[in-house]
Amino acid sequence: MTVQIDAARFKNLDLKAHVDGVWVVTLNRPTKRNALDSHSIEELVEFFSAAPRAGIRAIVLAGAGDHFCAGLDLVEHHQADRSPAEFMHLCLRWHEAFNKMEYGGVPIIVALKGAVVGGGLELASAAHIRVMDQTTYFALPEGQRGLFTGGGATIRVTDLVGKARMVDMMLTGRVYQGQEAVDLGLAQYITEGSSLEKALDVARKTAQNLPLSNFAICSGISHMQNMSALDAAYAEAVLAGVVNTQPEARARLAAFADKSAERVRPHN
Repeated sequence: MTVQIDAARFKNLDLKAHVDGVWVVTLNRPTKRNALDSHSIEELVEFFSAAPRAGIRAIVLAGAGDHFCAGLDLVEHHQADRSPAEFMHLCLRWHEAFNKMEYGGVPIIVALKGAVVGGGLELASAAHIRVMDQTTYFALPEGQRGLFTGGGATIRVTDLVGKARMVDMMLTGRVYQGQEAVDLGLAQYITEGSSLEKALDVARKTAQNLPLSNFAICSGISHMQNMSALDAAYAEAVLAGVVNTQPEARARLAAFADKSAERVRPHN
């Protein structure tokens, strides 16, 4: 059953649906460098829970203003003076939001600029494709703030850069920028122009795929990474059995067979 998403319900997220099935979701707290307060996390949970059932074919996640996201709203955290149990449950809501993103099956392309720091990097790492511009910088300054990551950085960012670099980033607050960040795996694309425009181009390309294929790619691979090699091979075979025989693929296979389909060619 297709669900309807009421964009007017969201205050910290700005939602725009495009006619091609691509949605642009913008973190909308520019005066806070889009820092994530508890209400923003609840809106992320609500939207990304509904997205797979709303007919959305791809999502671009961006930030208003000059920065993508500066992480946890430290002012709210300081003023709330939470107990250990209260902060643990807040962290679990962060995990709920980011798991809905990574495992939801809808391609999420994030447009990065300015600060991608702390929880902002945790948010970005839950997306499937990351596009950065020349202003983008990545850091995990938790060690200097007397904090520890709570939104999945120890899992997702470590997967991207490796354990040694993850520890170094947290201990020293080391900042990565430019091509070095791409080479380390923090982003897949770097652009001289707008990261939003490039992210939209990538999103529109992925939206042309069959939804079931995208679902398998955007959820199955992450699940398989959590399995033993033997279990992952079995799961891959089951997914391939379902996806590779879907009726909607027959026209595409026919086009390949009669040589009318676009061929894979290297860029000049």
